[in-house]
Amino acid sequence: MLRKAWTGILGLLLAGMLPLAAMAQEGYPVRGITLVTPYAAGGGSDLVTRVLAEALRRQLAQTVSVQNISGGGGNIGVQQVARAAPDGYTLLLHHIGMATAPALFQNPGFDPVASFEQIGLFADMPMLLVGNKDIAANSIAELLDWVRAQREDITFASSGQGSATHLCAILFQQLAGANVTMVQYRGAAPALADLQAGRVNLLCDVTAGIVPYVQSGAVKAYVITGTRRLDSLPNLPTTEELRLQAMDITAWFGLYAPAGTPRAVVNRLATALQGATRDTETRSRLAQMDTLVFDADQATPAAHRQRLAAQVEQWNRVIRNAGIPVN
Repeated sequence: MLRKAWTGILGLLLAGMLPLAAMAQEGYPVRGITLVTPYAAGGGSDLVTRVLAEALRRQLAQTVSVQNISGGGGNIGVQQVARAAPDGYTLLLHHIGMATAPALFQNPGFDPVASFEQIGLFADMPMLLVGNKDIAANSIAELLDWVRAQREDITFASSGQGSATHLCAILFQQLAGANVTMVQYRGAAPALADLQAGRVNLLCDVTAGIVPYVQSGAVKAYVITGTRRLDSLPNLPTTEELRLQAMDITAWFGLYAPAGTPRAVVNRLATALQGATRDTETRSRLAQMDTLVFDADQATPAAHRQRLAAQVEQWNRVIRNAGIPVN
């Protein structure tokens, strides 16, 4: 009798909790949200993440705090979000590194597709190949000749194994056909600092945060990836113009939540993301970083899943065919 009574009470409690859970999802968000970027503060990924955080704050009427969790080529931050409670209060903004991780790491600690709910695409950023200002070369052709002529290894900075900067460095090494020593950092900001100080020779990074250093003469720019010249650096040629398709890479950013996040929460976040892509202030701030914002019809779970799956397959093929070592 006592067991039956407790069973009945438990059933009533659970029945009462289900509507509360549904109400909590419907009323989402009821508290602040953490938006993780898997790189150090001050780099391009960090800057784009902070623009999105502010845009989501306006859309959701809740605080959105940026948390930098760097290390492991971005994998440490990604792993932490994958393990977070699937309630919509811990999110991740990550770039192309999400798609390249399966090919560059034996065990990255997550599955880019299965470990997350894809919420939508946000921004697409070209990459700049830059060098220390004291390098004698003044064009990409001269730079390739200079690299090939060096008897000592050229040092190429990146944000860590598997990051967009690392992949760009690998593509440059293949293009040059010369020895390049990879120097890994926990983010683009410390890599850029060492580039300016002359402790490394080259860096390939997203445009956000690096263009001002080119304009001031602190570093020397050689080429911009993609098809579009930058308004901020109109004399800098693109990889398409120079027929350097081997370095045709851009860093596209998508928003993720842990797998199992309720569909109602995912849909609410997708709606907020779509609002962010239409927001005039958001588009203006990213344009100042030479960053394109995806149209709202790409800021959807379906469009994000499709692009991510295609990019995982594409970069797996490119990396394997190139014989790039796996960590």
